[in-house]
Amino acid sequence: MALFRSKAQKELDFILAELKNYLSNNYKDPAQECRRKLGEKSEQYYRAGKLNDRQYRYYQNLFRQYTAQMKDYHH
Repeated sequence: MALFRSKAQKELDFILAELKNYLSNNYKDPAQECRRKLGEKSEQYYRAGKLNDRQYRYYQNLFRQYTAQMKDYHH
């Protein structure tokens, strides 16, 4: 973990922490919302130049992993 993280990275890390918490407590709808937010925000920050390529790939990889993990989460 880097000592100095950008505001964008801190926000994405917070979303990830929320997502993990919801998953551990089996709260599927809030977890899906956090997953969606992670994808949108990482895309938004990358386009705005607030994430470099390596950071963007890291968060997009996590987004894809959680998308695959949560593919059967529905009512």
